[in-house]
Amino acid sequence: MKPASTRRELPQALPLNRRSFLCAALAGAGGAAQVLRGADSPATAANRFSEPARELPLCDDADVIVCGGGPAGVAAALTAARAGARTRLFEVHGCLGGVWTAGLLTYIFDFDKPGLTAELKRKLDERDARRQKNPGRFVYDPETMKLLLEEMCGAAGVKTLLFSPVVAAYRNGQRLTTIVTESKSGREAWRAPVFVDATGDGDLGAQAGCGWDIGQGRDCPCQPMTLNALAVVRDAAALGGFMSFYPDEQPTHGTENFKQHLEAVEGFKREIKRAGFDPSYGHPTLFHVRDNLVMVMINHEYNIKPFDAAAVSEATIRARAEVQRIVRGLRALGGVWEGMQVVATAEQIGVRDGRRIHGRYTVTRDDLIAGARHADAVARVTFGADIHAASREQNKTETISHGGFKTKPYDIPLRALIAKDVDGLMMAGRCISGDFIAHASYRVTGDAVAMGEAAGTVAALAAKSRRLPHEVKWTEAAEWLRKSGLGS
Repeated sequence: MKPASTRRELPQALPLNRRSFLCAALAGAGGAAQVLRGADSPATAANRFSEPARELPLCDDADVIVCGGGPAGVAAALTAARAGARTRLFEVHGCLGGVWTAGLLTYIFDFDKPGLTAELKRKLDERDARRQKNPGRFVYDPETMKLLLEEMCGAAGVKTLLFSPVVAAYRNGQRLTTIVTESKSGREAWRAPVFVDATGDGDLGAQAGCGWDIGQGRDCPCQPMTLNALAVVRDAAALGGFMSFYPDEQPTHGTENFKQHLEAVEGFKREIKRAGFDPSYGHPTLFHVRDNLVMVMINHEYNIKPFDAAAVSEATIRARAEVQRIVRGLRALGGVWEGMQVVATAEQIGVRDGRRIHGRYTVTRDDLIAGARHADAVARVTFGADIHAASREQNKTETISHGGFKTKPYDIPLRALIAKDVDGLMMAGRCISGDFIAHASYRVTGDAVAMGEAAGTVAALAAKSRRLPHEVKWTEAAEWLRKSGLGS
């Protein structure tokens, strides 16, 4: 948990009146105020540097600000904008979609839900970008997904800013009022009545001073990271026995379907070992994206905290090298592997474990076992606990654990999406309030979208009525979703 001493209160140097720096100042000469050209370095202690104070251009044209443009963030921004809120969306990468696109996930779980999930499936089908017709899981084309999400946000009136990570947050008392982003435009301040943390790793919540947990304890162990890759093959059909859920046109889940998946995994693993490699992920997987394009998931990077930039950098470099080595080795086998070639590795390594921001309810292992029901349920989760090995040694004996119990479908309540320690802040996606075991279930992207819809709706209603998110009843938000056609 972040120590209380690092929490930021709103500094006097940050201008909050409309006569200071407004949206117009974000262009042209306004940016010049951020740069201290040729300034002398201030005196510093050993191994520390005191950054000079400065005024930033301030924009306060939004009712709702969403940080993070992944599945949860896009859903939150879309829904808030459709509910009539002026909405800004900030994303660290050069595209929307997060793990769907920058992470090259290509495979979606727990997507058989009403609302935006159904809309996305329909729109992907209109573009022939979705393989398989299983309502809960399918493979999609990540490049088409990028364009689709951008077009949907544009049509809804969301103001999207790419390459813009949030780097600081400021409160007035307990209420979050302002965030700071840093980009090629420099440092810029943004104000809104309500914020949504959809960063995945809980960056905004931590910067605002919220309590949080990670992994199985403060120092982990954490679930491993995985760098996905796209590859072309000479004949995808010839690799059908090695590809999970291929062709999987069945409308429902089934034991035969899952049996095919396990057989494909074991067959693919034998081929990798025949090429002379022992993959760091004991459950290596191939998915068919389209034509002769496949997704390769073959590595684990163990016990890496996603907010440790040096460790994530090293993990990404190691993972990319492993992917390339194994694909080259498979290609050297010839036969069905002849001509296999990596065409893209993910810009963003896939993170399973990040910060879980403390909310007004904590989803727990007991909720999964009991199949918990809540009056303020925003999503019904059907995906089981999916706990990847925490070490290379454990990976050899049990790559994936399901917690030793069978998960019953359970509810995520709105309270788990509302920050406990800071007012005016909601969470959506894998950074909501939950324990390690529950997080291993609800972290999949179908549930992230449902959470984003809920957070966006409540945020919009709160901002437009000058309330805080915890003052909005879920029945009011659910009624708006029902009338809009987005809800169940």
